Amino acid sequence: MNRKGMFLFILTISVCFLSGCWSKRELTDLAFISAYSLDLNEEGNYEANLQVINPGNITSGLQGGGGGQSSPSVIVYSVTGENLSDMDALVTKKLSRTPYYAHTNLVVISEELAKKEGLPPILDELDRDIEFRTTTTVVIARETKAKDLLTTLTGTDRVPSTKIEKTLDTTEKALGEALRVNVHELITQITSTGKEPVLPGFTLKGDPLQGKMMENVQSSELEAALEADGLAVFKEGKLIDWIDGETARGTLWTLDKIKTTTVSMSWEKEKKAIAYKVMRQKTKVSATLTKGKPTLSISTRAEGDIAEVKVPVDLTDPHVIKKIEKELEKEIKSEIEKAVQQAQENKSDIFGFGEVVHRTDPKAWKKLEKEWNDRTFAELDVDVKVEALIRRTGLVNNSFHTTLKKEGK
Repeated sequence: MNRKGMFLFILTISVCFLSGCWSKRELTDLAFISAYSLDLNEEGNYEANLQVINPGNITSGLQGGGGGQSSPSVIVYSVTGENLSDMDALVTKKLSRTPYYAHTNLVVISEELAKKEGLPPILDELDRDIEFRTTTTVVIARETKAKDLLTTLTGTDRVPSTKIEKTLDTTEKALGEALRVNVHELITQITSTGKEPVLPGFTLKGDPLQGKMMENVQSSELEAALEADGLAVFKEGKLIDWIDGETARGTLWTLDKIKTTTVSMSWEKEKKAIAYKVMRQKTKVSATLTKGKPTLSISTRAEGDIAEVKVPVDLTDPHVIKKIEKELEKEIKSEIEKAVQQAQENKSDIFGFGEVVHRTDPKAWKKLEKEWNDRTFAELDVDVKVEALIRRTGLVNNSFHTTLKKEGK
């Protein structure tokens, strides 16, 4: 074969591998769904709300508290149907572009829907969708419609779903009363034996109608605001209760999910006199079985710094530091015990104690599994041990209250 023939042969073969992007989709043909919410309407049907990014406004800055923005950065489309797959098709009647779920970062489920229908039907649809990412965060809309969380405009974040995600992160890291859960983790918890899921709650404070207006972000004081609000407790896929405040933090202590938080304790009859900032913590849960009856042990170790002192106290005295550590241990232990008590009252093992028993003694677990939540877990003996260590007392050894007290003598 001559050189010319060889060239034509190679060129012909190359064409087979240069077929182009047969499945390409132009960006201008796609509607990017940033968040997805589900409610129940008065007829008992599903109401889906899709938060679509408005590309023309997402790049424009919020000048002067929103004055530079004439229209919202997102548009919410609502559709109603008897099942979730119907609504994916129905929404195309309202959109001029193809819905694209690969960038969806938030799913909001209403409290009413989570109680009545439960999570399994929703998760089944999401898990089957090839575009939907299982790393998407799931939250429960507490005492408000799920749609309201997507339509409320916020001042610092142009996209409401971004505001919710960032607030969850900061609440989890700084306060220790919220927990971020994605679709994959939720499916794993629901399908596993010996553990029930908990999901973060979010609510709307203020007027929902005002929250939809651009004026809500053009004022220094918001008329409507989105806030993290407790943890939703589930049993057999349905929402059964809420936990808040120190009990929610006690839940995160037990789940080994505390990143940083501040624990306040009383001192010399003064409430919340000393604040202790937890910098790191580790919780281990173990099980022992005696004649087939399990006993759980929770061991928590916390390390942190003194963040605030409101009363005269000598922080240079090792005996005083040791006494403060003991009081902190009592406070943290109380939070954990409250969380365990409420979970046992709900008969919902949100801590995964059943999984610990299963790993410890698989044969015994087979006998306990059937009535685990309603009987064994509800009556379980749980021993809590806490070790709190003070690493630093801050830049000042003693509180200025000590100096004031001495000068006043």
